[in-house]
Amino acid sequence: MENITDNLSPFFLALFAGLFTWSLTALGASLVFLFKNVNRKILDTALGFAAGVMIAASFWSLLDPAIEMSKGKGIPPWIPPAIGFLIGALFLRIFDMILPHLHFQASMKEVEGLKTSFKRTTLLVLAVTLHNIPEGLAIGVSFGAHGLDPSSVSLLSSIILAFGIGIQNIPEGFAISMPLRGEGFSKFKSFFYGQISGLVEPLFAIIGVLFVNIMHSFLPYALGFAAGAMIFITVEELIPESQRNGNSDIATAGFIIGFTLMMILDVAFK
Repeated sequence: MENITDNLSPFFLALFAGLFTWSLTALGASLVFLFKNVNRKILDTALGFAAGVMIAASFWSLLDPAIEMSKGKGIPPWIPPAIGFLIGALFLRIFDMILPHLHFQASMKEVEGLKTSFKRTTLLVLAVTLHNIPEGLAIGVSFGAHGLDPSSVSLLSSIILAFGIGIQNIPEGFAISMPLRGEGFSKFKSFFYGQISGLVEPLFAIIGVLFVNIMHSFLPYALGFAAGAMIFITVEELIPESQRNGNSDIATAGFIIGFTLMMILDVAFK
Protein backbone atom coordinates (compact mmCIF):
# COMPACT_ATOMS: atom_id res chain seq x y z
CA MET A 1 0.00 0.00 0.00
CA GLU A 2 2.88 2.33 0.75
CA ASN A 3 4.21 1.92 -2.83
CA ILE A 4 0.82 2.64 -4.38
CA THR A 5 0.54 5.98 -2.60
CA ASP A 6 4.19 7.03 -2.72
CA ASN A 7 3.44 9.67 -5.37
CA LEU A 8 0.38 11.06 -3.61
CA SER A 9 0.89 14.15 -1.49
CA PRO A 10 -0.21 14.24 2.16
CA PHE A 11 -2.60 17.02 1.17
CA PHE A 12 -4.41 14.78 -1.30
CA LEU A 13 -4.46 11.84 1.11
CA ALA A 14 -5.80 13.99 3.96
CA LEU A 15 -8.45 15.57 1.73
CA PHE A 16 -9.55 12.15 0.48
CA ALA A 17 -9.67 10.81 4.05
CA GLY A 18 -11.67 13.86 5.20
CA LEU A 19 -14.15 13.39 2.37
CA PHE A 20 -14.41 9.71 3.32
CA THR A 21 -15.25 10.50 6.95
CA TRP A 22 -17.74 13.16 5.87
CA SER A 23 -19.43 10.64 3.55
CA LEU A 24 -19.93 8.29 6.50
CA THR A 25 -21.45 11.14 8.51
CA ALA A 26 -23.85 11.59 5.59
CA LEU A 27 -24.52 7.84 5.56
CA GLY A 28 -25.45 7.92 9.24
CA ALA A 29 -27.63 11.01 8.74
CA SER A 30 -29.40 9.31 5.80
CA LEU A 31 -30.87 6.74 8.18
CA VAL A 32 -33.47 9.40 8.96
CA PHE A 33 -35.15 8.35 5.70
CA LEU A 34 -35.65 4.83 7.09
CA PHE A 35 -36.80 5.65 10.62
CA LYS A 36 -39.41 8.12 11.84
CA ASN A 37 -38.10 8.10 15.38
CA VAL A 38 -35.59 6.17 17.42
CA ASN A 39 -35.25 5.03 20.99
CA ARG A 40 -33.09 7.40 23.03
CA LYS A 41 -31.13 4.41 24.33
CA ILE A 42 -29.90 3.72 20.81
CA LEU A 43 -28.74 7.31 20.37
CA ASP A 44 -26.96 7.31 23.73
CA THR A 45 -25.27 4.01 22.88
CA ALA A 46 -24.15 5.52 19.55
CA LEU A 47 -22.70 8.55 21.31
CA GLY A 48 -20.91 6.32 23.81
CA PHE A 49 -19.50 4.25 20.94
CA ALA A 50 -18.23 7.41 19.21
CA ALA A 51 -16.56 8.55 22.45
CA GLY A 52 -14.81 5.19 22.85
CA VAL A 53 -13.42 5.32 19.32
CA MET A 54 -12.21 8.89 19.80
CA ILE A 55 -10.32 8.17 23.01
CA ALA A 56 -8.71 4.98 21.70
CA ALA A 57 -7.67 6.75 18.48
CA SER A 58 -6.22 9.62 20.49
CA PHE A 59 -3.78 7.30 22.21
CA TRP A 60 -2.84 4.61 19.70
CA SER A 61 -2.90 6.77 16.55
CA LEU A 62 -1.59 10.04 17.98
CA LEU A 63 -0.04 9.99 21.47
CA ASP A 64 1.77 6.67 21.17
CA PRO A 65 3.55 7.66 17.91
CA ALA A 66 4.33 11.06 19.46
CA ILE A 67 5.99 9.39 22.45
CA GLU A 68 8.01 7.07 20.21
CA MET A 69 9.04 9.97 18.00
CA SER A 70 10.25 11.93 21.06
CA LYS A 71 12.71 9.27 22.19
CA GLY A 72 16.41 10.04 21.76
CA LYS A 73 15.84 13.79 21.60
CA GLY A 74 17.72 14.53 24.81
CA ILE A 75 14.57 15.25 26.82
CA PRO A 76 12.06 12.95 28.54
CA PRO A 77 9.90 11.54 25.70
CA TRP A 78 6.66 12.48 27.45
CA ILE A 79 7.36 16.22 27.36
CA PRO A 80 6.57 17.04 23.68
CA PRO A 81 3.28 15.06 23.53
CA ALA A 82 2.26 16.36 26.97
CA ILE A 83 2.82 19.99 25.97
CA GLY A 84 1.07 19.48 22.62
CA PHE A 85 -1.81 17.70 24.37
CA LEU A 86 -2.40 20.58 26.78
CA ILE A 87 -2.23 23.19 24.01
CA GLY A 88 -4.67 21.17 21.88
CA ALA A 89 -7.16 20.93 24.74
CA LEU A 90 -6.79 24.67 25.41
CA PHE A 91 -7.37 25.40 21.71
CA LEU A 92 -10.67 23.51 21.75
CA ARG A 93 -11.64 25.14 25.05
CA ILE A 94 -11.26 28.55 23.41
CA PHE A 95 -13.28 27.34 20.41
CA ASP A 96 -15.93 26.04 22.81
CA MET A 97 -16.11 29.43 24.57
CA ILE A 98 -16.37 31.42 21.32
CA LEU A 99 -18.50 29.32 18.94
CA PRO A 100 -22.23 29.67 19.71
CA HIS A 101 -23.77 26.20 20.05
CA LEU A 102 -26.50 24.25 21.79
CA HIS A 103 -26.66 20.59 22.76
CA PHE A 104 -29.62 18.41 21.86
CA GLN A 105 -32.30 18.35 24.54
CA ALA A 106 -30.91 21.58 26.02
CA SER A 107 -33.09 24.69 26.31
CA MET A 108 -32.24 27.98 24.64
CA LYS A 109 -31.16 29.22 28.08
CA GLU A 110 -28.24 26.76 27.88
CA VAL A 111 -26.63 28.19 24.72
CA GLU A 112 -22.83 28.13 25.01
CA GLY A 113 -20.31 30.46 23.39
CA LEU A 114 -20.73 34.10 22.44
CA LYS A 115 -24.20 35.62 22.58
CA THR A 116 -26.02 35.34 19.27
CA SER A 117 -29.41 35.58 17.60
CA PHE A 118 -28.94 32.27 15.77
CA LYS A 119 -31.95 29.99 15.64
CA ARG A 120 -32.05 26.70 17.54
CA THR A 121 -31.37 24.63 14.41
CA THR A 122 -28.21 26.55 13.59
CA LEU A 123 -26.98 26.24 17.17
CA LEU A 124 -27.60 22.47 17.18
CA VAL A 125 -25.65 22.02 13.94
CA LEU A 126 -22.80 24.19 15.23
CA ALA A 127 -22.57 21.97 18.32
CA VAL A 128 -21.93 18.91 16.17
CA THR A 129 -19.64 20.89 13.86
CA LEU A 130 -17.53 21.57 16.94
CA HIS A 131 -17.24 17.79 17.43
CA ASN A 132 -15.91 17.34 13.91
CA ILE A 133 -13.18 19.99 14.01
CA PRO A 134 -10.69 17.93 16.08
CA GLU A 135 -11.46 14.84 14.00
CA GLY A 136 -10.49 16.65 10.81
CA LEU A 137 -7.40 18.07 12.49
CA ALA A 138 -6.35 14.61 13.71
CA ILE A 139 -6.65 13.16 10.20
CA GLY A 140 -4.62 15.99 8.66
CA VAL A 141 -1.94 15.89 11.35
CA SER A 142 -1.59 12.11 11.00
CA PHE A 143 -1.20 12.15 7.20
CA GLY A 144 1.06 15.19 7.40
CA ALA A 145 3.25 13.42 9.98
CA HIS A 146 3.42 10.36 7.73
CA GLY A 147 4.59 12.54 4.84
CA LEU A 148 7.41 14.00 6.96
CA ASP A 149 8.37 10.96 9.03
CA PRO A 150 6.95 7.72 7.55
CA SER A 151 9.14 5.59 9.81
CA SER A 152 7.30 6.90 12.89
CA VAL A 153 3.78 7.32 11.48
CA SER A 154 2.98 4.73 8.84
CA LEU A 155 0.47 5.26 6.07
CA LEU A 156 -1.54 2.32 7.40
CA SER A 157 -1.72 3.96 10.82
CA SER A 158 -3.11 7.15 9.26
CA ILE A 159 -5.62 5.18 7.20
CA ILE A 160 -6.76 3.25 10.28
CA LEU A 161 -7.26 6.54 12.15
CA ALA A 162 -9.41 7.89 9.31
CA PHE A 163 -11.30 4.59 9.11
CA GLY A 164 -11.97 4.59 12.87
CA ILE A 165 -13.20 8.18 12.81
CA GLY A 166 -15.36 7.31 9.82
CA ILE A 167 -16.93 4.36 11.64
CA GLN A 168 -17.91 6.49 14.60
CA ASN A 169 -19.27 9.17 12.24
CA ILE A 170 -22.06 6.80 11.17
CA PRO A 171 -23.75 6.68 14.58
CA GLU A 172 -22.81 10.33 15.11
CA GLY A 173 -24.59 11.37 11.90
CA PHE A 174 -27.54 9.26 12.97
CA ALA A 175 -27.51 10.93 16.40
CA ILE A 176 -27.70 14.34 14.70
CA SER A 177 -30.44 13.81 12.12
CA MET A 178 -32.87 11.81 14.29
CA PRO A 179 -33.28 14.42 17.05
CA LEU A 180 -33.82 17.07 14.37
CA ARG A 181 -36.54 14.90 12.89
CA GLY A 182 -38.03 14.56 16.36
CA GLU A 183 -38.16 18.35 16.62
CA GLY A 184 -40.43 18.52 13.59
CA PHE A 185 -38.01 18.95 10.68
CA SER A 186 -38.68 17.17 7.39
CA LYS A 187 -36.63 14.09 6.56
CA PHE A 188 -34.66 15.98 3.93
CA LYS A 189 -33.88 18.93 6.22
CA SER A 190 -32.89 16.56 9.02
CA PHE A 191 -30.54 14.74 6.65
CA PHE A 192 -29.15 17.98 5.20
CA TYR A 193 -28.31 19.48 8.58
CA GLY A 194 -26.99 16.14 9.81
CA GLN A 195 -24.48 15.69 7.00
CA ILE A 196 -23.43 19.30 6.58
CA SER A 197 -21.81 19.29 10.01
CA GLY A 198 -19.29 16.76 8.69
CA LEU A 199 -18.06 19.04 5.90
CA VAL A 200 -15.61 20.68 8.29
CA GLU A 201 -13.63 17.42 8.42
CA PRO A 202 -12.01 17.64 4.94
CA LEU A 203 -11.43 21.37 5.53
CA PHE A 204 -9.69 20.86 8.87
CA ALA A 205 -7.84 17.83 7.49
CA ILE A 206 -6.13 20.19 5.05
CA ILE A 207 -5.52 22.68 7.87
CA GLY A 208 -3.97 19.83 9.87
CA VAL A 209 -1.52 19.01 7.06
CA LEU A 210 -0.57 22.67 6.73
CA PHE A 211 -0.12 22.86 10.51
CA VAL A 212 2.28 19.90 10.46
CA ASN A 213 4.26 21.24 7.53
CA ILE A 214 4.70 24.59 9.27
CA MET A 215 5.70 22.82 12.50
CA HIS A 216 7.67 20.01 10.86
CA SER A 217 10.35 20.26 13.52
CA PHE A 218 7.71 19.77 16.22
CA LEU A 219 5.88 16.67 15.01
CA PRO A 220 5.42 15.12 18.48
CA TYR A 221 3.88 18.38 19.67
CA ALA A 222 1.53 18.44 16.67
CA LEU A 223 0.39 14.85 17.26
CA GLY A 224 -0.15 15.64 20.94
CA PHE A 225 -2.09 18.76 19.95
CA ALA A 226 -4.50 16.71 17.83
CA ALA A 227 -4.94 14.19 20.66
CA GLY A 228 -5.66 16.93 23.19
CA ALA A 229 -8.31 18.44 20.92
CA MET A 230 -9.94 15.02 20.42
CA ILE A 231 -9.96 14.16 24.12
CA PHE A 232 -11.32 17.57 25.11
CA ILE A 233 -14.33 17.38 22.81
CA THR A 234 -15.00 13.77 23.84
CA VAL A 235 -15.03 14.53 27.57
CA GLU A 236 -16.70 17.94 27.22
CA GLU A 237 -19.40 17.04 24.71
CA LEU A 238 -19.86 13.40 23.72
CA ILE A 239 -19.71 11.61 27.08
CA PRO A 240 -21.98 14.05 28.99
CA GLU A 241 -24.49 13.99 26.12
CA SER A 242 -24.60 10.19 26.19
CA GLN A 243 -25.14 10.13 29.96
CA ARG A 244 -27.72 12.85 30.52
CA ASN A 245 -30.82 10.71 29.86
CA GLY A 246 -30.31 8.10 32.55
CA ASN A 247 -28.92 5.55 30.08
CA SER A 248 -25.46 5.51 31.60
CA ASP A 249 -25.10 1.71 31.63
CA ILE A 250 -25.84 1.18 27.95
CA ALA A 251 -23.94 4.35 26.92
CA THR A 252 -20.92 3.04 28.85
CA ALA A 253 -21.27 -0.32 27.09
CA GLY A 254 -21.22 1.54 23.77
CA PHE A 255 -18.07 3.35 24.91
CA ILE A 256 -16.33 0.08 25.82
CA ILE A 257 -17.23 -1.48 22.46
CA GLY A 258 -16.03 1.57 20.52
CA PHE A 259 -12.78 1.77 22.46
CA THR A 260 -12.10 -1.96 22.02
CA LEU A 261 -12.83 -1.88 18.29
CA MET A 262 -10.50 1.06 17.67
CA MET A 263 -7.78 -0.49 19.82
CA ILE A 264 -7.99 -3.74 17.80
CA LEU A 265 -7.85 -1.85 14.49
CA ASP A 266 -4.86 0.19 15.58
CA VAL A 267 -2.84 -2.64 17.13
CA ALA A 268 -3.71 -5.62 14.93
CA PHE A 269 -3.26 -3.95 11.55
CA LYS A 270 -0.16 -1.84 12.11
